[in-house]
Amino acid sequence: MIYGYARVSTKGQETNGNSLESQVVALKSNGCQVIIEESYTGTKTDRPKFTELINKLQDGDMLVVTKLDRFARSTIQGCTIVEQLIDKGVRVNILNMGVLDNTPASTLIRTIFFAFAQFERDMIVERTQEGKVIAKTKMGFKEGRPKEYTDTQINMALDLLKEHSYTEVEKMTRISKATLVRAMRKRKTELEAEKGMQVKQD
Repeated sequence: MIYGYARVSTKGQETNGNSLESQVVALKSNGCQVIIEESYTGTKTDRPKFTELINKLQDGDMLVVTKLDRFARSTIQGCTIVEQLIDKGVRVNILNMGVLDNTPASTLIRTIFFAFAQFERDMIVERTQEGKVIAKTKMGFKEGRPKEYTDTQINMALDLLKEHSYTEVEKMTRISKATLVRAMRKRKTELEAEKGMQVKQD
């Protein structure tokens, strides 16, 4: 069975050559017997109709799309999907690239295709590393996930615990009880450490 998949994510794509109608015409002209149409943003991996189609494809079937970005948000994601389908015995025909399967000619195309994917991965890593280097030169840089609450907010919330329960403070500050408990435990540990230092000095 030859399946076609057509997708648009924005209204703008309806008039820039990527409309569902133009995709369907191209897919029909390339022998698609069943065409799945979907309007869903490419940044979301959970595309119901595409997921259903992928699960339906069997050994010997072919999936046809007009461009790689119709089913993948990046070359990396595209490589992953294509590899999975080929391992499943499904051929993938990307009309502006060619048929991807296990034949020698297709292997060459896939080698180039995957080389671009690796290049994309390397560029992402490089940009991430450069971003960290630049960030480290800025005052107040701390590696890791940014704090959800500032130290001042946490300290104010902990002070409220002197007269209010954890549940009451959670409602007033919207800081979870778990976060407050951890912060209070940390404060007690720090206070005990300070007392220990003072005793040693005395």
